[in-house]
Amino acid sequence: MPTLSPRRAAVLSFIRDRVIEHSQPPTLAEIAVACGLASRGAARKHVLALNEAGLIEVTAGQARGIRPVGVRARSDLLRVSILGRVAAGSPIEPDVGLVDTLILDIRLFSSKPDYLLRVQGDSMVNDGIFDGDLVGVHRTPEARDGQIVVARVDGEMTIKRLQRERHRIQLLPRNPAYAPIVVSPGQDFAIEGLYCGLVRRD
Repeated sequence: MPTLSPRRAAVLSFIRDRVIEHSQPPTLAEIAVACGLASRGAARKHVLALNEAGLIEVTAGQARGIRPVGVRARSDLLRVSILGRVAAGSPIEPDVGLVDTLILDIRLFSSKPDYLLRVQGDSMVNDGIFDGDLVGVHRTPEARDGQIVVARVDGEMTIKRLQRERHRIQLLPRNPAYAPIVVSPGQDFAIEGLYCGLVRRD
């Protein structure tokens, strides 16, 4: 390994730590702030020098295209997008588009979530799901009786416990203040995914 100045070694260490701990390379602006550099341009000079020394790889045209050589991201971290809201109460219209992205420990979830939705309402409190929680959703159209599902009813989204009966489907709240949602034959209904865990942010 070539001899590095203290500042350049700090830049390399920061890049490695970000990839290992967060599964995400830093931007030049983040390197500049973390390492006390005057500008993105100063960070770029250090990055290019580290690239020439063979210590990192740089992909042109990507804001996060900086990868340390021989360093792997943590396998227990997962990048998950927040795609909007889901009702824990009366169904609400689905939000459209990406709201935010979080890096989370995959061990928080029973299965790998495809996305997160923010809960609005308190109909699932007896299952430990509260207003404002971010619920992980594993995308699937199939669910067993008794599982917590994210479902679309007449174009609106809700999170409830699924109850399958011979001639009908019910979506059961877990708060006695709410009535079950009865899905009529021929009604627009689809299971969007299975609940697989939650994140509660202060």
